[in-house]
Amino acid sequence: MSATPLPRLHPLGDAALVCDLPAPATLAQQQRIWALAAEVLDWPGVGEALPGMNNLTLTFDPTAVAFEELAARVLQAWPGLAAHAAEGRRIEIPVAYGGEHGPDLADVAAHTGLSAAEVVRRHSGGDYVVYLLGFLPGFAFMGGLPPELATPRRAEPRTAVPARSVGIGGEQTGIYPLVSPGGWQLIGRTPLELFDPSAESPTLLRPGDRVRFVVESLQT
Repeated sequence: MSATPLPRLHPLGDAALVCDLPAPATLAQQQRIWALAAEVLDWPGVGEALPGMNNLTLTFDPTAVAFEELAARVLQAWPGLAAHAAEGRRIEIPVAYGGEHGPDLADVAAHTGLSAAEVVRRHSGGDYVVYLLGFLPGFAFMGGLPPELATPRRAEPRTAVPARSVGIGGEQTGIYPLVSPGGWQLIGRTPLELFDPSAESPTLLRPGDRVRFVVESLQT
């Protein structure tokens, strides 16, 4: 029997199929998505496999395989998939917490009922897994945020979040690689570049990487 629920399947236009898994997003479910993404690339008619957060989009050639046929094969393969642990690296991210670099740290502390120092201790106290890159080039959505640190997004998003800002959005944490609008609660900032289009590997992080935040400084 499958360790995770069967995905819900639906078409996206005439040449794509979306596999959705129910919330919450977990590492086990994400690893199962990675496993399916790797397997389907050998199936006739399948073009690309695009993993998302708790979902997978498959593009296909409708002249080579029908949606119904592809959907049936996905459901048949799903129970037998072994979780695919992406060969990730361990990466430490130094962070200056609070102050001008983390203007929302006090709000996160107030929401959670913890002190700012305790929020930082818990945020930097464990490993996070990169589930996927999206939203912006190099923006890593990471699982592993301690549940007690979950904080809703800001009621009024900022029009320009500084590049390399570390934030909390709901049950996830992430780092803005570029200046952009955003509504996550900003608790710190890293000096590391997350996206360099001129580099051989433009993104610092990739799916499967394990990340640990390291306290560089703390202002409360």
